[in-house]
Amino acid sequence: MKAQRPLTITGGRLVLPGGVRPGAIRCVDGRIAAVGEVNPAEGDEVIDAAGALVTPGLVDFGVFAIDKPAFHFGGITRAALMPDRSPPLDTPSSVRFAAQSGKPDLWVHPLAAATVGLEGGQLAELALMREAGARAIATGRKWIADSGTMLRLLQYAAMLDLVVVSHAEDGGLAGSAAATAGEMATRLGLPSAPAEAEALAVARDLALAEMAGTRLHLRHVTTRAALDLVRAAKARGVRVTAGVSPAHFMLSDLALQDFRTFARLSPPLRSESDRQAVVAGLADGTIDVVGSGHDPRGPEDKRLPFADAAPGMAGAETLLALTLTLARDGVIPVERVFDLLARSPARLLGVEAGELREGAEADLALVDPDKPWVVDSARMAASAGNTPFDKQPVEGRVTALWKGGVRIDG
Repeated sequence: MKAQRPLTITGGRLVLPGGVRPGAIRCVDGRIAAVGEVNPAEGDEVIDAAGALVTPGLVDFGVFAIDKPAFHFGGITRAALMPDRSPPLDTPSSVRFAAQSGKPDLWVHPLAAATVGLEGGQLAELALMREAGARAIATGRKWIADSGTMLRLLQYAAMLDLVVVSHAEDGGLAGSAAATAGEMATRLGLPSAPAEAEALAVARDLALAEMAGTRLHLRHVTTRAALDLVRAAKARGVRVTAGVSPAHFMLSDLALQDFRTFARLSPPLRSESDRQAVVAGLADGTIDVVGSGHDPRGPEDKRLPFADAAPGMAGAETLLALTLTLARDGVIPVERVFDLLARSPARLLGVEAGELREGAEADLALVDPDKPWVVDSARMAASAGNTPFDKQPVEGRVTALWKGGVRIDG
């Protein structure tokens, strides 16, 4: 979509890959035309940012539902949609429909199902789905257990130059576990799986990706052992990236103690030692992407005994504020926050967005990083409020949002 007239935002603090600096930005015909010392031209729409951060619109990698009000509240202008739909995104027609579902004010980038029905067996029509708009290939909520199938998938993806997004959790060990094995799971009597289920899956997927020369993205890496494997693989040149959700750097399995099903996640919350390892992985660059994993679940899925509740959280609205805590705590600088939330996921998808640079699409946000608010599950814009951060005070709000240079209302 195109702006009716050029847009110039002045008086802001531009969040650039190299740091934050004062300046202005001008957008013409839906793209960024100039960044830095910019003066408005006659006829421009001029917005005074009044000292707010001027940032790229967020690119939320790996959501399970399209929830526009929640995405817009959170500053998200693009979302990479996981294939776990009903029916799954395993045909060109379903991918094509999903790719059109958010326009004009939200761009949905479908991730093609790796296998037919996401059952882990027969490879889906990957080339045809790429032509229909798929931006990557994903195994869905489950790990592909058959190593031969996974290798064929990675080899085919390399030919298509598509990233493979893997859920790295050995299903044979994880089973239907609701928690990570350890003191908390034992005290609560919850079915649990060892944290090593993640490291085993990561080790296998890394070995196969290295054989195939494929780009591999591990959607959630949440344990110290798995992060060490990713760190070593990157050092020897494996084309791997890793992601995590805010819940896994903010919370440990201590959050399960009241049996609150909003903390029933996949992968499950880990030990405090693993949580600290995730924070270290964000600080040293081992983790490349922070995604909300947005998965709104109503009472029919969550108002159940803990082990029977569906995993997942509504994360789009809290994604920015929670990730900004990393900058506030001195773990990473502000510009790195937006690398995690916008620039890196945009690169994975191969889209011209996620960064304030000339030629990129004019997906922009004004952010007040110090604006306080309280997360309230009963008042969220999402279709359901299943957040483990209910009633938690946070800081950081989007105050204005543009998609392709056009203001998004609401």
